Amino acid sequence: MRPLDETETTAVFEKIFKFTGNNLKNIVENPSHEGPDANPGRYCFRLNKNKVYYVSESLVKRATNVARSNLVSLGTCIGKFTHGGSFHLTVQCLGLLASNAKHKVWLKPTSEMSFLYGNHVLKGGLGRITENIAPGDGVVVFSMSDVPLGFGIAAKSTQDCRKMDPNGIVVLHQADIGEYLRMEDEL
Repeated sequence: MRPLDETETTAVFEKIFKFTGNNLKNIVENPSHEGPDANPGRYCFRLNKNKVYYVSESLVKRATNVARSNLVSLGTCIGKFTHGGSFHLTVQCLGLLASNAKHKVWLKPTSEMSFLYGNHVLKGGLGRITENIAPGDGVVVFSMSDVPLGFGIAAKSTQDCRKMDPNGIVVLHQADIGEYLRMEDEL
């Protein structure tokens, strides 16, 4: 497990910034209260076998006792680098994104299952949407009871969504909590 280099850090922060905006500062400066130290530490990003982890510094210090080949996971896996070098967020980072999301979409109960099966969000299933969403922005998808269900990329702006037909795609699916069951072996 090693720290991210400059290009890796840039790729990770750009992807997270797409979903959180200026709230990225809250993620980076989040104090960590775990471990034996009286002073709160910080969270950091670490890379292990092409996967990026969000982990407290005190846990990283204690993990140095474990050999790299024996270390399977540490902290929260927020994404992975592909063989081509691009960074993809995984469903495990949903809690981090949901608490710091800039743009949110709420689904009607009738369309929640469709999204959890991996389908895009349609205008007919939209319950609420935050203002000022532009096409291409990162969006966190919630149920009407504020349970985070997943995230995706906005296909249309907030203004365009109001004029669309009910079968138009509003959010392009990227990840959802149904992946815990569908892709159980890969996570």
